[in-house]
Amino acid sequence: MTIFDIMGPVMVGPSSSHTAGAVRIGLITRRLLGSQPVGAALLLHGSFAATGAGHGTDKALVAGLLGMAPDNPDIPRSFALAGEAGMALSVGSVALRGAHPNTVLLKVMNKEGRRLEVNASSLGGGRVRVNAIDGLEAAFTGDYPTLIIRNEDRPGHVAEVANLLSEHGVNIAAMQIYRDRRGGLAVMVIESDQPIPAGMVNWLRQSPGIVRAVYLDMGKGED
Repeated sequence: MTIFDIMGPVMVGPSSSHTAGAVRIGLITRRLLGSQPVGAALLLHGSFAATGAGHGTDKALVAGLLGMAPDNPDIPRSFALAGEAGMALSVGSVALRGAHPNTVLLKVMNKEGRRLEVNASSLGGGRVRVNAIDGLEAAFTGDYPTLIIRNEDRPGHVAEVANLLSEHGVNIAAMQIYRDRRGGLAVMVIESDQPIPAGMVNWLRQSPGIVRAVYLDMGKGED
């Protein structure tokens, strides 16, 4: 246990789960999208839906989508700032079967028209978990450099990626593999001990059978 676990994150309150964690979910979603959204639908589940307004969960999620950190004093003004930035917002509720009480389904779109759906939960103390991306299971926290690869479900892709990481001196901390059906689409979620070179990610994006490759490193600034 660390002092962070005892005291919690440096944040704008009132709640590490409903506020700080929500900011982090919004920020991860922004990074996964690759740019600031021009439209976002926030669908709150469970405790997020029941008490989120009082804890500023909606404002915190929007703050993260705007690129704010959990300790940014402008979090309470996020809706006004989103309006100034031209971000269209809607807030509602959703019942997600088996989901953690502090869960949100974020549907976002950027100016290039790319759409993304992120299902994520706030676990307490500012910690979060992404549960699914575009409806496909993909469990990760964002605490490590993370590579998310969507690929055609066929032999060779997992070995190819693992070998490529090894060649670049990147140690895999955790790897998870999911698929919607045999022969359909699969998702690899790889958390690593070292940052993954940008050139490697770009090479993967051009590889046959790779539908999309997204690299998430919350320890570095946005590209």
